[in-house]
Amino acid sequence: MRATMPPTDSSSPAAPLASIGRSIRSLRRDQNQIHSFHAAGDSDLDAADAFQRRAADLLTDLLADGQPDLLSLAWTSRLLDAFLLCLDEFRALLFGPGAAAAARPPLDRLVADFFDRAVKALDLCNAVRDGLDLVRQWRKHLAIAAAVLAAAPLGEAQIRRARKALTDLTILMLDDRDGGGGVVGQRNRSFGRANKDARPHAQAQGHHRRSSSGGSSGSGSGSHLRSLSWSVSRAWSAARQLQAIGGGLPVPRPNDITATGGLASAVYAMGAVLFIVAFALVAAIPCQDRGLQAHFSVPRNFPWSGPVTTLYDRIIEESKKKDRKNSCGLLKEIHQIELCSRHLMDITDTAEFPLPEERDADVQEATRELVQVCQSLKDGLDPLERQVREMFHRIVRTRTEILDCLSRPHGTE
Repeated sequence: MRATMPPTDSSSPAAPLASIGRSIRSLRRDQNQIHSFHAAGDSDLDAADAFQRRAADLLTDLLADGQPDLLSLAWTSRLLDAFLLCLDEFRALLFGPGAAAAARPPLDRLVADFFDRAVKALDLCNAVRDGLDLVRQWRKHLAIAAAVLAAAPLGEAQIRRARKALTDLTILMLDDRDGGGGVVGQRNRSFGRANKDARPHAQAQGHHRRSSSGGSSGSGSGSHLRSLSWSVSRAWSAARQLQAIGGGLPVPRPNDITATGGLASAVYAMGAVLFIVAFALVAAIPCQDRGLQAHFSVPRNFPWSGPVTTLYDRIIEESKKKDRKNSCGLLKEIHQIELCSRHLMDITDTAEFPLPEERDADVQEATRELVQVCQSLKDGLDPLERQVREMFHRIVRTRTEILDCLSRPHGTE
């Protein structure tokens, strides 16, 4: 059973979790094992510049030719890999020679602001996890249709069964599209699947909630869409959360950059990376009250400004395409679900059985496309969910460790 993560309060920082994180001493030993920039004799400014260049390179790689299609499962997985690398290197930077500066103005204020925004990303991780589980439910209907249509020869019973599965899928997707979150809004589940063994644990941790409709989790109709632990409240909005993460991101002043040895710029860079990753996740995955209205811009004098701005613009452009405006999510595989379902419904809309040879060939070709989509989802959804979970835990752990470090008297471990 996977551990259940508690919901977070997006209006205040999360309390440190004593059970999460390694000691500061072990972190410092591990610094040489990740992509550290602290070579002997390097200044803080050199290290901060190296971090920004590293972030720029990771984001630029996502835009390079030969990369997976934008907002596909494979591309989104690489985006999360880039974020986790940036976060590890950011942590190494703050635990390096600049650790003392992080406890003093003006860097203490900038670090605190970043972690307040990072805490707001935790509920977003939970909502994205719910969205991935919803796509997993859609895949089950696709798999039914694919299995039925793969049988030969196709008769009226098989066609009707396949169309029933595709109709159920269409209804589910329309519920999400038209309901401002639809099913996702009813499925507030944190990291970990609810099962009969989870209830005592959830109650012991104080995470068990009743749904706002008054029914308990796992009871009544649609119980598979409810959970023992609400990941986000019914009033939670992905669009508002994005604005909270990226809105008013404090641009470091030249004096602050100089006074902090460039660390102020590194904190700003990490904040921008956090936003663009959150923005891409909300764009790609069905989320409660998802929307891309959050305006974001950064000065162009930072090495990572170009790729961040390009990623933002490309995602906005994708959302404005005629055939994507009303989609449940911009994930490439979701678009393929919609296209395959629509195509199969069109070509199986016949009263003639057995199917004419030409029509049968069309069905078989469309079925092969459907099978490919199902396989892509099967291969990609679980690994992506693990990465989103890792993003959640890594943010919590990093914040806890840095707060722990800054709260200790200087020079102690």
